[in-house]
Amino acid sequence: MNSTYLVIGAGPVGATIAQQLADRGDRVRLLTRSGSGPVHASIERLRGDATDLDTITQAAEGVRAVFHCMHGSAYAADAWRAELPRAEKVVLEAAGRAGAVVVFPESLYAYGRVTAPMTEQTPRTADFGKPAVRVELLRDRDASPTPTVSVAASDFYGPLVRTAHAGERMVPTVLAGRTMRVLGDPDAPHSWTYVPDLGAAMIKAADEERLWDSFLHAPTAPAISQRALVQLYADVAGVPAPKVGRIPTWALKSIGAVHAGTRELAEMVFQFDKPFVMDSSASEALLGLSPTPIETGAKATVDWWRKQA
Repeated sequence: MNSTYLVIGAGPVGATIAQQLADRGDRVRLLTRSGSGPVHASIERLRGDATDLDTITQAAEGVRAVFHCMHGSAYAADAWRAELPRAEKVVLEAAGRAGAVVVFPESLYAYGRVTAPMTEQTPRTADFGKPAVRVELLRDRDASPTPTVSVAASDFYGPLVRTAHAGERMVPTVLAGRTMRVLGDPDAPHSWTYVPDLGAAMIKAADEERLWDSFLHAPTAPAISQRALVQLYADVAGVPAPKVGRIPTWALKSIGAVHAGTRELAEMVFQFDKPFVMDSSASEALLGLSPTPIETGAKATVDWWRKQA
């Protein structure tokens, strides 16, 4: 039997989930401030504020699950702390009234600085900047009487992914043959999550009550370095691989002293200075899902970017 779902946010994750649900025959209410999102006969695009309880209560009426994919207005701890807890509190209350589970896409920020591969059991106790906000959000979800699932992903790649290290900074640069300058160590192993795999994991977690009230890792292929990802993009695109250079960490921090956006980026450069590896094997077993091979995902990503041009 087809079900109705509420998706909040039409960024790469929200839009992907909405499309996946619609493609399998479900009905989707997709709520954003602007009423944007993919066009599909089974997707009802709604305009509204995710911090307004009446709006979300009405949108969530009769839904099986809520996918809360809202972003902060700025990539900064102050903006996140001012906006995200309030929105999540509203969504959790509205979903609770509807008897629906809330599924969140989550980052690896809460793990903070790590020295070993991250598993679902790695302590999530970061106490600085943006990572600390993610810790607070996870604690509030755990304390809520509304069932939740948080599905953590590493840095995104895939169709629809623009503002990401493996998105608009990398793919158009590779296709144009320009030197690719990366953060941190270009040869450090790093995990990359294919957004359609994250979407599939979030939908599976919503549909199976045995997975509620858990923290999962999205199925993610074995880690490869930034240099290797640049080479892979070039290979699947059929173009020569560009040179790969490094943006020195000291330069980011120096610029960050006077430029807020660079300062926020510099705060997270530790994820690229050393191996930053996510192990999703336990969650893959629970979900019954496997990651898309990174070669396949890279090809789909390059094809999507070429269509944008």
